[in-house]
Amino acid sequence: MSLLRLLKRAAAPALDYALPPRCPGCGAIVEADHAFCLSCWSGMEFLGDPCCARCGVPFAHDRGEAAECGACLADPPPFDGARAVLAYGDVARTVALRLKYGRRIGLARLIARQMMRHVAVDEAAVIVPVPLHRWRLWMRGFNQSALIADHLGRLTGLPVDKLSLVRKRRTRPLRGMNPAQRARAVRGAFAMQEGHGLKGRAVLLIDDVHTSGATAAACARVLKRSGAARVHLLCWARVLPGAAD
Repeated sequence: MSLLRLLKRAAAPALDYALPPRCPGCGAIVEADHAFCLSCWSGMEFLGDPCCARCGVPFAHDRGEAAECGACLADPPPFDGARAVLAYGDVARTVALRLKYGRRIGLARLIARQMMRHVAVDEAAVIVPVPLHRWRLWMRGFNQSALIADHLGRLTGLPVDKLSLVRKRRTRPLRGMNPAQRARAVRGAFAMQEGHGLKGRAVLLIDDVHTSGATAAACARVLKRSGAARVHLLCWARVLPGAAD
């Protein structure tokens, strides 16, 4: 064991006393880092099967392995599948905002760990985060989706590609727009770098919050046109149909 690791282990009790672990959702003292308190945990709606095979919207009962919801049957999204850890609610929103605007970048590791149960490791898959425009990246200092992607890559062993998909046009914040306005706002905003290595590969597209799906759809279209074999979206939280944005 290295000297640095021994020092960290020796200092851990003092640090826990001075700076005890706190719930990412409400700030209450908890037993371990990245653990939620009982109140926050009880208020989180975890998503999973049974759900639409395409967009991941939950079903009230199991409709079969490849069943899709009415919305996807009527107007299939360009991505091949989408999953989210949580339904968008108070706790999911707080964690997302603390990471994105509160600079709590350690929350990216928590999110990646929770995403793991939705990842089917494919040797040909590449993790690709939804990119930020260079000016927004410069102002914020980091891309929260890229931070999550890096942690997920370390957990799964899958390669992470943060260069091939780019946001070539800066878009207005989508909050407050309806789905049609969001789709228009991101149209033509994304592109692929020349010489990218995603042709024929499965792409695991990472974003923090899935609202209308406009951003993910725009990214998926570009990836598919550039030769990606499949595009699967994975998010921390999603707004369920009928929920307030």
